[in-house]
This record gives sequence, structure tokens and C-alpha cells, in this order.
Amino acid sequence: MKLQGENISFKYPSSKEYIIKDLNISLKSNEIKGIVGDSGCGKSTLCKILSGYNKSEGKITIDGIENNAKNKFNPIQLIFQHPELTMNPKWKMKDILFESWDVDSELIEEFGIQKSWLNRWPNELSGGELQRFSVLRALSPKTKFLICDEITTMLDAVTQVQIWDLVTKIAKDRNIGLLVVSHDKALVERICDDVIYFDEINQSNLKEL
Repeated sequence: MKLQGENISFKYPSSKEYIIKDLNISLKSNEIKGIVGDSGCGKSTLCKILSGYNKSEGKITIDGIENNAKNKFNPIQLIFQHPELTMNPKWKMKDILFESWDVDSELIEEFGIQKSWLNRWPNELSGGELQRFSVLRALSPKTKFLICDEITTMLDAVTQVQIWDLVTKIAKDRNIGLLVVSHDKALVERICDDVIYFDEINQSNLKEL
């Protein structure tokens, strides 16, 4: 299975300048690919485009078929840097987690999620605790590609290691294509099979305008 982004271009309606121009990218099942770039260069925008949050010029396909996840589970899951912004503050954590899929208790334990957390509200948990829920709910059996946008930037070193060890293991076990997006070059080079430098694949196209 292959996720393909072809001739992706994006600019805000109020702007004449493109953030992304004619960018091509692909990700295969069971591949862990990294994208490295400075803050504000357009990495997060690309993540949202690939996962269907933002519309753009160009085409996003899975095995040549355009991804249309409207009103159904999206096989391309995006995990954001700030989990607190993606969770309904009026739902308890058990409702947030099980909305996506029926997570087994063994995996919940592997992610270091305590049973007492399930009955708490999002504002009663730390960023690291919330991110464990965010990652786990994205790992549905229906997930084919997982895009991680700076998901451990705000976390302590121990939590970072725990989360990445689990995510990369599950991705390999389930044949999930994993896109790791970060400004942390050392992290990306350590866990990825291949590394792309965002400026190299995007700025050259912008300069042609």
C-alpha cells in the first residue's frame, strides 16, 4: 500500500504567496519516513493536507485512489503536537479513547495509561498523559498511515522514548506507514528508515515562481 501526494500546492486565500508549491511525497506501508524542517516552514500544513484536514491543489491518493474519508474512518491518521486542542473538554477520557476503536486493556497498560485516568476530564491530565491517549486512539486497526506532527516536542525525555518505542513497534507489527515530522534532526535520524529535508523539496519549487 502506498500513500502518494502529487503536485501539492497550498496558499491561504488572503495571500498571493504559496507556502507549498508542486511538492511530491510518498509513503509506503511498513516504512518509517522522517521530514525535518524549521518551525514555520510548512511542515504542519503538509501534514494537514496529507490527512485531509486542509484542501490543496494537487492530489492525495492511496494506491492510486483518491482518499475520501468523509463520514467514515480516515485510514490516514494525524497526531498533533498539542493533544489538548483535539479533545472534547466535555467528554471523559474513556469516551475520547473508545470513540475511535475498542482498545484492549493490555495495550492501554502498555501505553502507561492508568485506569483512574479513564474517568478524568482532559483538563485533569498533563500534556504527556493526554498525548498517550491521542496516540493510542489513532492506532485503530483501520489505520494504514500515521502522521506524527511534532508529537513529543513538549514532553520530557523519558516520555518521548516510551511513546516512540511503542509507536514504531506497533507501526512495524501492523504494517502501518509512519511519517515522523519534526525539527529534531537527531530524533528523526534515529527512528526513521529515510529522512527528507523539507526545505530541499519545497523551497526549490517556490524559487521558480
